Amino acid sequence: MKLTKDRIVDAGMAVFAEVGYQNLSMRQVADRLDAHAGSLYYHVRGKDELLALMADRVCHRAYDAGTEALAALPPTADWQDRIEAQANTLRLEIKQHPGGAHLLAEGPGVLSTGGLSLMERLLRTLLDAGLPAAHCGIAADTLLSHITGFVLQEQNQPATPPTVTAELHAELCERFPLLMGPLIPRPSQDEKFAQSVHLLCAGFATRLE
Repeated sequence: MKLTKDRIVDAGMAVFAEVGYQNLSMRQVADRLDAHAGSLYYHVRGKDELLALMADRVCHRAYDAGTEALAALPPTADWQDRIEAQANTLRLEIKQHPGGAHLLAEGPGVLSTGGLSLMERLLRTLLDAGLPAAHCGIAADTLLSHITGFVLQEQNQPATPPTVTAELHAELCERFPLLMGPLIPRPSQDEKFAQSVHLLCAGFATRLE
């Protein structure tokens, strides 16, 4: 089958899911395609460009998913509902790709129309809500950084939690009563994410004009 940029990105995503950000190589991608590594460079200049293309694809898919989510909102939806719809779809899209958060957080600083599209729509949502232009950039960047960091923690969680003896558990409860005790709620990851975005929006709301 003929090599194309899209096929190379497909293979890159598959290899990335197996070996991670640091270990991905153009040779591995070529092997996945049953091609010579040198032939990839006719379409992609190198690993940095491939990683940028992969991150861009994730962002474009997240943008499209966000468009559908926004269209499905009821007419009574407010700006916070629109922010939450965009945040939720971005999180879900990143989670579909093992290591996807690493890809967005650690990828090379190459122009990404997908990433720019996500930022542009967040800026428009915040500006239309009445947030002063001076605050919109920081607010949108904070949201995107939070979403990426949240998924990064989710994807870095060990498959099996560490073994804790009863003695160690008692010691930890004594040293860290708020963290280990019953006072602070422990919501599910979905609930935690929803509440965290809601808190960010509540903060933004204090700056609305």
